[in-house]
Amino acid sequence: MTDITVPVQRQLDAYNAKDLAAFIACYHADIAIYRMPATEPALKGREALADFYKTERFTIAALRAEVLQRMVVGNKVIDHEKVHGMAEQAYQVVVVYEVQDGLIVYAWFYPAE
Repeated sequence: MTDITVPVQRQLDAYNAKDLAAFIACYHADIAIYRMPATEPALKGREALADFYKTERFTIAALRAEVLQRMVVGNKVIDHEKVHGMAEQAYQVVVVYEVQDGLIVYAWFYPAE
């Protein structure tokens, strides 16, 4: 694992453990999360991210994600993920994480369909 992947892997591990504090610690204070093809962030800032995951994600008992493939290009980590627990069937998504100074500053989510 290269240094650029460390915060991405940590947030994935915290996501699967539903450890909100550890999850949020991987993100920059001004994190911007995009759900593509949106041009405006769906979530902006650590507080909004924490509120969303506390109420909308980490309350789902079966929630977990697995990385099917990972690529690193410069300061971008591109994960092809399979997400379980959000729907009857698992679904796939590509997430591009931009890492600066050991924290995730941007994340773009691209649904498979």
